[in-house]
Order: sequence, then C-alpha cells, then structure tokens
Amino acid sequence: MASFQGTQINPKKFHKSQLKFYAMLIPIAIIMGLPLIYIFNHAFKPLDELFAYPPRFFVQKPTMQNFTDLFNSANLGATPMARYLFNSIVVSLSVMGLTIVVSTMAGYVLSKKQFRAKKMLFEMNTLALMFVSIAVAIPKYIVIEKLGLIDSFWVHILPMLALPVGLFLVKQFVDQIPDELIEAATMDGANDFQVYWKVILPMIKPAIATVSILAFQAAWNNVEASDLYINNENLKTFAFYMSTLTSTQGNTVAGQGITAAATLLMFIPNLIIFIFMQKQVMDTMAHSGIK
Repeated sequence: MASFQGTQINPKKFHKSQLKFYAMLIPIAIIMGLPLIYIFNHAFKPLDELFAYPPRFFVQKPTMQNFTDLFNSANLGATPMARYLFNSIVVSLSVMGLTIVVSTMAGYVLSKKQFRAKKMLFEMNTLALMFVSIAVAIPKYIVIEKLGLIDSFWVHILPMLALPVGLFLVKQFVDQIPDELIEAATMDGANDFQVYWKVILPMIKPAIATVSILAFQAAWNNVEASDLYINNENLKTFAFYMSTLTSTQGNTVAGQGITAAATLLMFIPNLIIFIFMQKQVMDTMAHSGIK
C-alpha cells in the first residue's frame, strides 16, 4: 500500500482499488467526449452527409471542400480573413494578459488588505456573477459611448477586463496563503508590490491558469463588440466574421459546410489552451474553496 497515493487529487500510480472509479468515469468521459468527436467529424462532411436523415455521427466520405470554400469566401470581401484573425489574436492575448493582472492584484487586495467597504466590493463582484451580458447591454452601451470607445480597437479589450468569476477564484485562492508568510516578507523589507510579485503570484499559479483560460475563451468567442460597437470592418474580429458566413453566402444550404469548418477553427484554440492548462484548472477547483 506504500506505493498507493490515493489521497492526492491525481495519484501517480495505478492501484486495483481504483478500478471502481474507472468503471464509473470511463463511460462518463466517453459521453462527454462525443460532442468533441462530432465537431471534428462534422467539419469534414460533404453536403450530402451534412443534410442526411437520419443524421450521421461519423463522417463516411471525408472531404476538405468545406475548408476550401471557407478560404475562398474570405477572398471575396474587401477585408481579408487574415485581418480578422490578426485582430482576434491581438484582442485575445491582450485581454488574457490584462485580466490576469487585474484579477490577481484585486484578489490580493480583497483578500489580504484591510480597508472600508472591502466586504461590500467583494459582494458586488459576487452579485455580478448572476447577470448575463444581455441584461446589462443597454447600460454597457451607454458607458462605452460616453467613454468614446465606439469604433475603437479598445472596445474589444477594456469591457472584457471585468471578469467576476476570475476575481472570485483568485480571491478564494489567496485566502489560503498564510498571513504569516506575508508578514515575514514585510519584515524582511518587501513592499506591497514585491509581496505581490514574489510571494502571491508564485503561489497562485493554478488560479492564474484558470483565469487565463476563461479570459481567452471569452475574448476569442466574443461577437458582441464587433456587432454592436464597431462599424469599421478592419477592426472586427474572427469570431464575428465566422458568425456572418452563412448569412453572407446567399445560399444558406451551401453555407452549412462553411459553417461547420468555421466552427472547428473557432473551437481548436480553446481546446489547445485547455489541454495545456487542465492540470492547473483541476488544482484551482480543488483548492479555491468552492462548495
């Protein structure tokens, strides 16, 4: 039994006592993986299989025609697809980096600093988790218009920095850092920024990874800014371009193949970033204090 580390979140070695868990989790994993398999299969289906009845889960005659049509359609407009893609990459990386800075700094302050209205501010952040974007669309538009962000590249970035779930996760994670550790660093002459940079950040890497995933996915999949606040086509994002493919093809039937290919292209970056950071995400969920 010495080799069995069952008390860890992810045991390093197999033990026969784990078989009962595999028997339950493997079927669940297969069911959860079916949509992923379907997305990949759907993108390579020819038109006759896309509209086959009953629908086919697996592609029988895979083709690259959907991707060919997708890239050919990109050459028909005044703005090349590469421009939309470049905008999305810049926006997503900027939002991810700035959100990490905002969430970690705010989480540190709300967790370890004492000031008036601290509890109220955190409760306001928690309350913000209840609201969907459509519920605040009108006041959000008014604020953006008053700030002069209409038809500005910053309108993609600044509104996305408010990530209540990210701040919540970071704050709950920082709560578990002993106050004595921060006091020791302070006694050694460290200022607030040095404590944040050298003590807090290294100890909340799982939370940072989770926030980066959430921020990247929110920015990469965001269509709202390009649809509501941007008129200049050169400032719009890849997600918006993909959302217009079916309606701009004239023939919505033929456009279904393009949509299937576009869906896969939109999904792949989210899948890649999650694969590389999934361990950190699991650690965050285990230690962030979520009940």
